[in-house]
Amino acid sequence: MANVLRLVLISFATSAFRLLYETCKNAGHLPVAMVHARSLRQNRPTSKPSAAAIEAIAESLPPGMDLLLPGTTDGLARMLAGYQADLIVTYGFPWKLPPEVRRSVRLGAINVHPSLLPKYRGPIPVHWAVRNGDPEVGVTIHWMNDDFDSGNILVQRGGIRIDEDLVTATLWRDVDDLIEELLVPALNLAAVGAPGDPQSDRDASYAGWMEPDFMFVNPARGVRETHNQVRAFRFNLFGLRGPYVKIGNKWLTALRTSVHPANGLRFDCADGPIWVTESVDAVPPDR
Repeated sequence: MANVLRLVLISFATSAFRLLYETCKNAGHLPVAMVHARSLRQNRPTSKPSAAAIEAIAESLPPGMDLLLPGTTDGLARMLAGYQADLIVTYGFPWKLPPEVRRSVRLGAINVHPSLLPKYRGPIPVHWAVRNGDPEVGVTIHWMNDDFDSGNILVQRGGIRIDEDLVTATLWRDVDDLIEELLVPALNLAAVGAPGDPQSDRDASYAGWMEPDFMFVNPARGVRETHNQVRAFRFNLFGLRGPYVKIGNKWLTALRTSVHPANGLRFDCADGPIWVTESVDAVPPDR
């Protein structure tokens, strides 16, 4: 096939590596190296990847492919230059790639982002879509530039439904299915140097890490906001536990809630009651 690309794949998650590799390989391209972020926070040289994470990635690593584990972005450009790659493809990678890294390959870098950019730029867009009660999410594949998730868009599509009683595995499967569908045309566009369509900064929003107080159900919040808070905790919120709710003199971790009368414990929000229908006893951390 024409325009076979030598690719460097960069991510934080084993499942993302697997999805990128299989999709790119099936499209006729050649992944030559994988880069795993050693932490969710950029440029923390003391961070160490867990043994389980490295083992999981190593088990899925195709024969002959190198796995790179940079602690920072310093020196990453020199590491990548030797692979004479055409393109970097990232998904679920929480670091900015500096210009010298993007220039270490022929075409630059593209990023897979699970939102309809410019909405929800940042590390956890799907989590924020659930927190805000959005009915759906989408996928955008865009060129990377100096800012998070703000480069020109190559391909984009929405329509991934967020169920009211969402199952995170099902939602991520639907996201992955759409990524698999969109990545092939995005690679084809990147191969011919398509510039993509600029984003509107005016319409941008940011999906950063949840604040520590998000671990606690606050009676000053409304019913729907509280319900979506509980829904958001079905995801990994990266260091946050909960959500903790105090009903009477007892602390609980709320697992499911209902905005309509249901079997469970009633909790009064700012604009009405909500019912905690599934919970476990909890000892919350000090605030």
